[in-house]
Amino acid sequence: MGFPFGILIAGAILMSAAVVLCSFPAALSLERAFPNSLRVELSQLRARDRARHGRMLQSSNGIVDLPVRGTFDPFRVGLYYTKLQLGSPPRDYYVQIDTGSDVLWVSCGSCNGCPETSGLQIELNLFDPQSSSTSQFISCSDRRCSLGIQSSDSDCSTQSNQCSYTFQYGDGSGTSGYYVSDLLYLETILEGSVTQNASASIVFGCSTLQTGDLTKSDRAVDGIFGFGQQGMSVISQLASQGAAPNVFSHCLRGDDGGGGILVIGEIVEPNIVYSPLVPSQPHYNLNLQSISVNGQILQIDPSVFATSSNRGTIVDSGTTLAYLASEAYDPFISAITASVSQSVHPVVSNGNQCYLITSSVSDIFPQVSLNFAGAASMILRPQDYLIQQGSVSGAARWCIGLQKLQGSGITILGDLVLKDKIIVYDLGGQRIGWANYDCSMSVNVSATSRTGKSEYVNAGQISDSSSLHLDPYDLIPASIVAFLVLIISLQGNFLFL
Repeated sequence: MGFPFGILIAGAILMSAAVVLCSFPAALSLERAFPNSLRVELSQLRARDRARHGRMLQSSNGIVDLPVRGTFDPFRVGLYYTKLQLGSPPRDYYVQIDTGSDVLWVSCGSCNGCPETSGLQIELNLFDPQSSSTSQFISCSDRRCSLGIQSSDSDCSTQSNQCSYTFQYGDGSGTSGYYVSDLLYLETILEGSVTQNASASIVFGCSTLQTGDLTKSDRAVDGIFGFGQQGMSVISQLASQGAAPNVFSHCLRGDDGGGGILVIGEIVEPNIVYSPLVPSQPHYNLNLQSISVNGQILQIDPSVFATSSNRGTIVDSGTTLAYLASEAYDPFISAITASVSQSVHPVVSNGNQCYLITSSVSDIFPQVSLNFAGAASMILRPQDYLIQQGSVSGAARWCIGLQKLQGSGITILGDLVLKDKIIVYDLGGQRIGWANYDCSMSVNVSATSRTGKSEYVNAGQISDSSSLHLDPYDLIPASIVAFLVLIISLQGNFLFL
């Protein structure tokens, strides 16, 4: 992924910088690690999203299932992770699910700085290529190394003839290591049943050095599972082998029960609408054309949302909140306030626009529509753009969860707006689809995008033997980041880790 080097942009809600020096769906239910009871301010969530954005990389044809359980709450900051099996004999590795990066990497033996324990109450494992009978090192002459070099995910040492990588992050953390190929074990859904003996050979990173936040044990996992669309991503590798379709989907539960599903496959639902991905982008960029409040289109110049080197709309499940381009933020706030001015008391709390109300937000606040290319609108309920922050004198205080990216033309659709929706990333068709949905319900998944046979998937109940089954309230409080970072360079270009 040949992207320009970024510089750190200072400011309360700007992104942390990160520099890439060098550098597969399965039903993956979604797990977040949250403290038992921790209410935090929006400013803290913004700060944690900044850290995420600073760490995004620029960057059998059956449905694979790796269910994970967890709880979703935007005020309890955690990370999504799942369990993979790698090597022969297979061993378990817990990895963070990251739609903003392309490379799967895990901590390896003799690693310097790799944490040995995790506050997530999971057992960490170091991958040892020498202990796996199916492991192979990737040489500089291997075409797969060349693929990584083309996208800036690889480097090559002429002395060792070993394909390697180095990711350096602006917050001072980083990882480096080398690439290996080995077996990834897949639980594939075919004909309504789960086949547990499927496997595919993939290339992934073996981390031998970690620094900064990656060394901290409170939020430690074994590595990062990149779900990007570049050639080195696992989903691209699986699709090229015909081991899985070139499409994945997720559905995040927004209720107190939390959880959700993530599948390598296309969730099939009659109400899904699709919008084309902006071509030649390393991340999931859509063409947002306008915003409507109560059916009225806001007076915002369409060029504000146009994709360019320093503008665009990104779908990012690794961001807790959501962010509006600076020129769109004030018109949005004004429209919401004008719509509810007769029913609520507007207040400003720590720089955030909030409202004191004594009845249901659904009865007072307007519906918002994000209107995309292809006549595809994403309908937001009040709960999809508001967050409750305590109460004042018996009145509930609800604040706008869509934040302003000061001086930036970037709009980021994070979990706040993505929750309670099916989201389909159709890489083969270069489009993203969505539909409002109760993510605690079962879904139908097609093994092949748009043309394949549909399978019935009962969310959270497939392959119970491989589920994490972790009680989210057993997890220690931690300021956990999703390792996703947006970088804005001097030229206004940005890249993802």
